[in-house]
Amino acid sequence: MAEVKLAYEWGDGVYTLLSWFKKEKVKDAHVLVAGAGALGNEVVKNLALFGVGHIYVVDFDQIEISNLTRSVLFREEDAYNHAFKADIVAKRAMEINPQIKVTPIVGNLFSEVGFGLYNSVDVVIGCLDSRIARYQLNRLCMRAGKTWIDGSIENMTGAVRVYAPGKSCYECGLSREEFNNIMLRTGCADVVRTQGKAGRIATTPISASIVGAMQVQEAMKVIHQEEGEETPFKTLEGKMLRYEGLTNTMNIYKFASWKSNCPAHERWDKITQGIELSATQTVTQVLKKLKDALNANMVEINMRNNKFIDKIISDQPEKEFEVMIPESKLDAYIKQNEELRKLSYRTLFHKHFYENIDKSFPYKNLTLQQIGIPLFDVIEVSTDKGVYHVELTNDASLYI
Repeated sequence: MAEVKLAYEWGDGVYTLLSWFKKEKVKDAHVLVAGAGALGNEVVKNLALFGVGHIYVVDFDQIEISNLTRSVLFREEDAYNHAFKADIVAKRAMEINPQIKVTPIVGNLFSEVGFGLYNSVDVVIGCLDSRIARYQLNRLCMRAGKTWIDGSIENMTGAVRVYAPGKSCYECGLSREEFNNIMLRTGCADVVRTQGKAGRIATTPISASIVGAMQVQEAMKVIHQEEGEETPFKTLEGKMLRYEGLTNTMNIYKFASWKSNCPAHERWDKITQGIELSATQTVTQVLKKLKDALNANMVEINMRNNKFIDKIISDQPEKEFEVMIPESKLDAYIKQNEELRKLSYRTLFHKHFYENIDKSFPYKNLTLQQIGIPLFDVIEVSTDKGVYHVELTNDASLYI
C-alpha cells in the first residue's frame, strides 16, 4: 500500500488568523543566525515554528555535555559524538518543520561565510558570546546594509539590541577601553600568540528562551517591512530591551549611537557579479577571469578579511615553520601541533603573509578557498581602472 502524505501548508489556520502575518513573505524569507548555542537554539527553533523559508546557521563549535542544560535542540548522543552545533541545529529544526530549509555553515562568521550570503538575506540575528564576534558581525552587516539583532544572556538577565544602518551601530557604542581591547585581541599584522580559552558564563534556559523569542519577534518585524508601507509594529531599532529575572523587570532604553566618522559604516553597494567566478577555482584562473571581466591590464585581490600565511618564525628559539594557511586558521593550527603548542607558551610567532594577491603571488595553483576566501564571497579587486567589489556568483547556487 502506497504511503499517504499529508498535504498541508505550515501555519494555515493559525498564523493566517493574524492580521499582520504575510505567509508568502515569511515563506520566502532568508535569515542568517550567527551562533548555535543556547540563544541560537531558541532563535532557530522559533524561526522554524514561524515557517521562515530558509535559515542559515553559522557556528564552528562542537557540542559539549554542559550545553545540554539550556539548548533545546541538542541531545546527549550529540555531545558524545562531538557533533558540530550548526549541523545538529539545522537537522533538528527541519525535523520540527520539514517544509523549510536550514543550511549549516561550520566555520567563522567573518572569514568562512561569503559576503554574498550577507547580501542575500533579509535580516541577521546575532547569538554570540564575545565582543570580538559582535564587532566583526556588525562590520559585515553595515557593509551589506542589513539590520542585525543582537542578543546576550548572563545568569537571569538578558538584553536585545537592534542595529540598523544609518540609525545605530555596535562599534559606535563601544567605549575607548572596549575598542582598544578588541584591537589588542584581534592582533597586529605580524605577531601572534595563542589565546587562552575563555571561561564559561553561567546562564539559564529561561533567559535564553526569553531573549531568543524577542530576537525572533524583532526579525519578523524586519521581514514584514516594505518600503513606503506603514506597519503596525514598534521596533527596537536604536534601542535596548533589558530583562532582569531576579527582579522580574523588563525595560527599554534608547541605545542609538551613530558617528559620522566610524570606519564600520563602509558600504559595498556597487557589486559586480562574477558569473564565472568561484572560490573553488585557482588563483591563476581567477586572476585571468577578473582581467577579462573587468577589461583590466592589472588586477590585485585584497585579502582584507583573512591574510594568507605561508610561514611563521618563532623568537626563541629562532626557527621557521611552513604553515600555508589563512590567518583565521593559525591559532587552531598552533594548538594542534605539539611543537608549536609548547613553544606558544614562551615565545612570539612572527608571520610571513600575503595581504594582496596578484601575478607575483608564488602559490597561484592554490584555490581561493585554500588561501582564505570563502564560497560566495565578494572580493575587493584593485585594477588599473579603479577598485571593484566582485561577487563569486558561481557559488550562489550552493546557498540560495
